[in-house]
Amino acid sequence: MRLTDKLSKTTEYLNTQGITQIDIGMILGSGLGNFAEELENPIFVNYSTIPFFKESTVAGHKGRIVFGTLHGKTILAMQGRYHYYEGHAMDDVTYPIRVMKELGAHSLIVTNAAGGVNPSFSNGVLMLINDHINLTGTNPLIGPNEETIGPRFPDMSQTYTAKLQAIAKKAAAENNLSLQEGVYAGFSGPSYETPAEIRFAQIIGADAVGMSTVPEAIVAAHCGLNVLGISCITNMAAGLQASLNHAEVVEVTQKINHSFKQLLASIVEKIGKES
Repeated sequence: MRLTDKLSKTTEYLNTQGITQIDIGMILGSGLGNFAEELENPIFVNYSTIPFFKESTVAGHKGRIVFGTLHGKTILAMQGRYHYYEGHAMDDVTYPIRVMKELGAHSLIVTNAAGGVNPSFSNGVLMLINDHINLTGTNPLIGPNEETIGPRFPDMSQTYTAKLQAIAKKAAAENNLSLQEGVYAGFSGPSYETPAEIRFAQIIGADAVGMSTVPEAIVAAHCGLNVLGISCITNMAAGLQASLNHAEVVEVTQKINHSFKQLLASIVEKIGKES
């Protein structure tokens, strides 16, 4: 089935659930999904019921979308994502971004829990993503291209929108929140990186590493969305702390949840209808 046909079926179903035109799409990473419950007049829909969506199997990912409003903007938020390492094809992993664009979104805010590579970082730091490095070994745009959706060879020079980055910095300053800035390197997972891989990531310019976001940002750029990325540094990466585990990831995101929600709400308030 052609991508355009799939998108039509998905959006038709979401329309029947009361989900219509949106301004901003959001992907809320591990332990960060509670922000979606800040939305007014929310409509919740499980991924399992949505045509062509997949299910998330990872702790800290609720596996549903939330549609609602905040500061006068209509938002469609994913409470958790599904990942390439769960066995899903890249076009399935990134399909929700296509749906957000089809529903009229002009901007995508993508968040994640990440490992710190920059030695000046510490657990609980929020990092504004200003660029990324694709180390997943694949690309979500491999295969036939739908020219009506995006170009065969999209320009990735400004994947993360400068105007949205400026808004995020202003929101952090006004709320007295610390916001670091850096490059996110995306690995495929599900194993954590080795100390040697982290040394490599440092050498090539990464400040944080994770197992998501990069494919989503590529697809968002392909279909013309403005993109803002924020990482929560939940642990220092391999070789920079004694050991790694996912329980620590969820624990740290819970601790910084208030600051994260405060920052995100302020960003949404500042984003214009035509950002």
